Amino acid sequence: MVSEHTKHIQDLIAPVVIDMGYELVRVSYGGGRKPTLQIMAERPDGTMGVDDCSKLSREISVLLDVEDPLSGEYLLEVSSPGIDRPLTRGKDFERWLGFDAKIEMQDQIDGRRRYRGKLRSFDGEILNLSTDEGDVTLRFKGISKAKLLLTDELLEFVQKDERH
Repeated sequence: MVSEHTKHIQDLIAPVVIDMGYELVRVSYGGGRKPTLQIMAERPDGTMGVDDCSKLSREISVLLDVEDPLSGEYLLEVSSPGIDRPLTRGKDFERWLGFDAKIEMQDQIDGRRRYRGKLRSFDGEILNLSTDEGDVTLRFKGISKAKLLLTDELLEFVQKDERH
């Protein structure tokens, strides 16, 4: 679940990220004595190189210096989502249908909050997941965290996709 603080930062940086030709995947903030502000972004085609991260980091850093939304010291980390990426947007669930994911719900459903399984279908509101215990239907709005699981199938797909 996104905190109000994180939501404020997300709303603040989103226009810059979009204007630079990227899509914002996730913003998270937290940690110990020196917390980390982590920003995950990618190009519309799903790529994100080191130069992209550096360029975006410089622009976001300038904006954060001017707006100063965080008190105290923190580390700014701009990265790509990676292979075992978080699934945060509807389009993420659509793009990765057929692959394994780990889903955590905000509230328990029949005494359970965590699910692992293959993403079967997504219509923008309802996600169908095939688990070892059977098929599960989850509401998109109820998901607090989701990420792809690193599998041989995912690695093979990503490697094949990079060659094209």
